Amino acid sequence: MNKTKVWISSMRLRTLPLSVSGIILASFLAAYQGVFNWVICVLAILSTLSFQILSNLANDYGDGVKGTDNDDRIGPERAIQSGVISPIEMKRAITINVAISVILALLTVYYAFGQAHFFLAVLFFALGVAAIIAAIKYTVGGNAYGYNAMGDVFVFLFFGLVSVIGGYILYAKTIDFVVVLPAVVIGLLSTAVLNLNNMRDIESDTKSNKITLALKLGSQKAKAYHITLVVSAILLSVLFGVLFYNSPFNFIFIIAFIPLFLHLKKVNNTQNPKHFDPELKKLALTTVLLSILMGLGQVL
Repeated sequence: MNKTKVWISSMRLRTLPLSVSGIILASFLAAYQGVFNWVICVLAILSTLSFQILSNLANDYGDGVKGTDNDDRIGPERAIQSGVISPIEMKRAITINVAISVILALLTVYYAFGQAHFFLAVLFFALGVAAIIAAIKYTVGGNAYGYNAMGDVFVFLFFGLVSVIGGYILYAKTIDFVVVLPAVVIGLLSTAVLNLNNMRDIESDTKSNKITLALKLGSQKAKAYHITLVVSAILLSVLFGVLFYNSPFNFIFIIAFIPLFLHLKKVNNTQNPKHFDPELKKLALTTVLLSILMGLGQVL
């Protein structure tokens, strides 16, 4: 197997669009409020991508050395699992990625806040460090939170609240109520993506003693939880459209409801966990679409 292809696969490119959905929406809302800046946008996206790639590499390492990634697992074969990349090589790649993430976080914070907003600069650099630690600790170490049913909480916080609200503050240097509901919506859908992944892996995670929330709930309750997450996101996005209504264009995001409802129908009718895997990409890309349309609707 080609080693370069395995390294690219280990970065899990299909997860990257979802990771920047919050920044995309925050950027549109910043434009809506007249505080958008292209340099901040590019640096924030690059930082977010580096955090997500770090998380993916660390996930591969953590699950690989613990034996969670094995032949029982549904989904694409992972780098360490394949034997093409050794744990030592993956650990080295993680170290390099940490350095890249720190540099990008510093550049983003410095350009956004400089010396004029020292407190915000310190706070956001601390958030950047927290994001790096969270990316690694998801599966790495004896107390990995991904093995203790805490992954959903961290995804909601970092993919939703920190990404959208934090992204907006990079531009505006203050918080605004306009970003709260969108942050919750993206957080709920991102959590749904993780839950769908964990629903797919319930059987293999049980054998590997990886305790996820989906595993603790069981397949049927996890499915109900999943539907609740997606439906809640739909309802809150509609509430956002009503509260910040300026024109009919504000509701252009309803287009994204079509694939979301089709997804809910598919999940509800699915009995074979293998059939959840194609839905992961669909839900992730629909979340990105929703974030774009929610933001675009406000600036049109």
